Amino acid sequence: MTDKRLTMKEAIAEYVHDGDSVAIEGFTAFICFAAGHEIIRQGRRDLTLIRMTPDLIYDQMIAAGVASKLVFSYLGNPGVGSLHCIRRAIEKGVPRPLEIEEYSHYGMVGRYTAGALKLPFFPLRSYTGSDIPGASGDIRWVDSPYEDGKRIAVVPPLNPDVAIVHAQRADMSGNTQLWGLLGMQKEVAFAAKKVIVVVEEIVDEAVIRSDPSRTLIPGLIVDAVVHEPYGAHPSYVQGFYDRDNEFYLSWDKISRDEERVKAWLDEWVYGVEDRAAYLEKLGAETLERLKPGPAPASPVDYGAYA
Repeated sequence: MTDKRLTMKEAIAEYVHDGDSVAIEGFTAFICFAAGHEIIRQGRRDLTLIRMTPDLIYDQMIAAGVASKLVFSYLGNPGVGSLHCIRRAIEKGVPRPLEIEEYSHYGMVGRYTAGALKLPFFPLRSYTGSDIPGASGDIRWVDSPYEDGKRIAVVPPLNPDVAIVHAQRADMSGNTQLWGLLGMQKEVAFAAKKVIVVVEEIVDEAVIRSDPSRTLIPGLIVDAVVHEPYGAHPSYVQGFYDRDNEFYLSWDKISRDEERVKAWLDEWVYGVEDRAAYLEKLGAETLERLKPGPAPASPVDYGAYA
């Protein structure tokens, strides 16, 4: 087995560079805030940030000035309201101007799928009658080769320079297992040029082999494996910790004021050396509050050859 384990600091330093396109994916769950914070700490600039739902992590990264462009679908603080730092960047150029490229959720799904499968484009019927093609994004129309006289929208493949994927567990070679709300974690990993996997635990290869159906990302496409418990906080990882809804509510108030955002970044990102220091500052009481109750799956016997 090839040992691909790196610290978060090492992985970001080696694989994320100024001007790169970076996708930190995870649909509500598995959002790797730890990676985003390390990118901020290392002072990356002119990134193109890619996500189906930018969420708080991109609000924080854009507030820190790391990005010049955002490629996305839904934009907002889920269940709360606006992402005020991104709004300031788009509307006022604060802290710097931000170019945007917007698609529907399915448009982003199509782009990731085309990127993963090395397709030239992905067709979508859902843009017919929609005003999204006229808003932004590289959406084009072609004649359907199977339906005479009909036009269909297509979106281009999406191949990020770097994908950062959070998961429950992997072995040291990067064979990665996920369960729960998966989003486009698998597709973005196959679409990206470089892949950093961040996990709650690193397990022996025998554990991975014992439950092969959960292995959605094979080690052969993974460049680095980072062991970072609670690396997705304040989002959640199924079976490990719940979503910190209190933080999502508090961020709405913080993010409305540019000076409060700067103070938060100084305290919680620049002011801590790494995720371990962040967790110590967060405190045991918060981590205890986020512990989920048990909900075990039924066991599966795959059977052994004689």
